[in-house]
Amino acid sequence: MNRTTNKMRAYPVPTPRTVAALALLAPVGLAAAVLAPRLWLAVPALALAVLVLAVVDALLAGGCADLRVHAPADVAVGAEAQVTILADLPGRPRAIEAALALDARLAAGGRCEGTLAPDPAGDAYAGRLPFRPSRRGAGDMTMAWLRWTGPLGLGARSARADVAAHVRVLPDLAPTRDPAIQALLRQSQFGMIARRLKGEGTMFEALAEYEPGMDRRRIDWKSSARHARLYAKEYEAERNNQIVFAFDCGRAMCEPVAGLARLDRALTAALTTAWVALKGGDRVALYGFAARVLLATPFVTGAPDFRRLAEAAAELDYHPEEANFTLALASLATRLQRRSLVVVFSEFTDPAGAELMLESVARLTRRHRVLFVTLADEELEAIADAAPERIQAVAAAVGAASLLRQRALVIQRLRGLGVDVIEAPHTGIGGRLLDSYLAIRQQEGIG
Repeated sequence: MNRTTNKMRAYPVPTPRTVAALALLAPVGLAAAVLAPRLWLAVPALALAVLVLAVVDALLAGGCADLRVHAPADVAVGAEAQVTILADLPGRPRAIEAALALDARLAAGGRCEGTLAPDPAGDAYAGRLPFRPSRRGAGDMTMAWLRWTGPLGLGARSARADVAAHVRVLPDLAPTRDPAIQALLRQSQFGMIARRLKGEGTMFEALAEYEPGMDRRRIDWKSSARHARLYAKEYEAERNNQIVFAFDCGRAMCEPVAGLARLDRALTAALTTAWVALKGGDRVALYGFAARVLLATPFVTGAPDFRRLAEAAAELDYHPEEANFTLALASLATRLQRRSLVVVFSEFTDPAGAELMLESVARLTRRHRVLFVTLADEELEAIADAAPERIQAVAAAVGAASLLRQRALVIQRLRGLGVDVIEAPHTGIGGRLLDSYLAIRQQEGIG
């Protein structure tokens, strides 16, 4: 939790009520100058009186003895957070407005606003200013403003203070606490101490006496001949699989979808699946790339190491450049010493731009199981499905439909290479990825 304490100097300023009163006096003065010239001087005198009242009212509003800003040290991208502001105002004003200047990644426009109210727990005024980070990284809160009015509402005090609060925006891990995920982790094949599952999988576990209902193909005829009784093999579900989540951090993945970058949507889905994989006994690593390799974590095992993955994912930055798939996937292939499940998060716009990606993915599928994840282009779909009312809308719909057909062609070519492809809206990408991982794991399709 960041905490900043400042003493503020307050300056008197007019309120909108004062400005409105002076604006109304202008036509009155003009009318008086035309109709009753002798009374014209009364209007400037009245305006001066209003200004004097505004200054007196501002003085009656009192000063600000102290300002305290409490900001969270860590927040999740896309999740609403709050900054608490406490102010000691001896004048006990009625209306207090607060504003905070902060990094643009923390709030749209680099500003958040709110009001302060008397704190029931003390003599201070307290308020919570909401903000919603749109990008990961580190952001600063630099300046705070307060404005409060006097008893007449004509004068106000305005104060400004420096704020030194540093906020880290991390990937959103809320899906890992979802009740459905927790229910899944309570199943027998997951948990801190996973139970061996006999009768499933491909790893030999033991011999057991054959009983009616067992698969006859599992009968070990040599052992049965030696013991003069039928024995069958029992298998254990394979664990310790290697899973790599590879993120394209290039230009296409920086584009926002419903207010968040595609890369952030991908990180949330990947970390949710990584949490389940670690609880299930598999090994997980993260890999990020753009024009060059940006991140390559070692494989971690066990839920306690999940924090290391989350911290590494928070360091993946946005890069306004094209991703080099040839270099990235070739480098990844050299790092993997055994067959693994490689989950690639990327985006493409047309077959020509995706050609190098297809060639690199094809080479990767020769030794590894590849799962390609991309977000559905809801904007293109909306343009293509919109009712054409003007000629410009018709042209946009035709162009969008053409891009969607090209996109479908790339996905079809990926599937032809033996790649499992997930294309889903941002609201369902996490669930689809988790279901695909569980299905591949159950089919023993990794090792």
